[in-house]
Amino acid sequence: MNSPTNGEYLVTIARHGTRATVRSDVFLNYPVYRQPDAPLNMDYFVWVLQNDERTVVVDTGYSEHGAKVRGRDVLIPVAELLQRLGVDVTAVATVIVTHAHYDHIGNLDAFPAARFILSRREYEFWTSPNAHKALFHHSVEDDELETLKRLVESGRVDFFDDQTQPAPGIEVIEVGGHTPGQSVVKVDTAEGTVLLASDAVHYYEEMTDDMPFSSVADLVEMYDAFARLRSMLASGEIAHLVPGHDPTTLGRFARAPGELGAFASIIGTPTSMGTARS
Repeated sequence: MNSPTNGEYLVTIARHGTRATVRSDVFLNYPVYRQPDAPLNMDYFVWVLQNDERTVVVDTGYSEHGAKVRGRDVLIPVAELLQRLGVDVTAVATVIVTHAHYDHIGNLDAFPAARFILSRREYEFWTSPNAHKALFHHSVEDDELETLKRLVESGRVDFFDDQTQPAPGIEVIEVGGHTPGQSVVKVDTAEGTVLLASDAVHYYEEMTDDMPFSSVADLVEMYDAFARLRSMLASGEIAHLVPGHDPTTLGRFARAPGELGAFASIIGTPTSMGTARS
């Protein structure tokens, strides 16, 4: 199988963890909707963007420690998952960090050669006094924030304001809401432009029904992000939206080839899942 070329990528959506919860724990002020409570699963993903020129990883999932202290299931450790997808984590040159919650920066140390792309506003918040407030702090691990800080001090983090294009065919856009610098990633593929919403949209119904997630830094920004992403879909600016935690996600897209299909789906032209290039 040939790899995508130029600015087109294969997008791989890879599930590394899960948990069982209920709707009232997921949606902010759930009684307002006058709906019955019900069980709801939450899946945890990392995303890989590949073509002939480069491999880019989006977010690094949660660590085994982060999962243990919160009762999350580790289906497969992230580094092992990426290895099974053919990604050499020691060679990955670019990692996009959509925000700094524990389930998105849990394995930064697994990428020794990478530069990390992060919203400046996001980093400034997590190094501010408000980061220690209980309603924010429960979503992070202090040692992981310290790892991020060390990466900044060593010059390996590239900050951006509003938006940035780290490579042809990839755009990172800050939308805020869930966290102050929550970002989404637009990716060009042979099947149209994909938007990796990360936690700007945890579940599809958040966006379609205007039901904000329970963890939110700025509610107005979260609503505005929903509206912005709906507009991008309606206008055709994006063809596919991939949320951050919806357990229906893998079933909405083509499964990865062979045994990889048990934990990954793809959008775009299949590749040989080869090792990463800069």
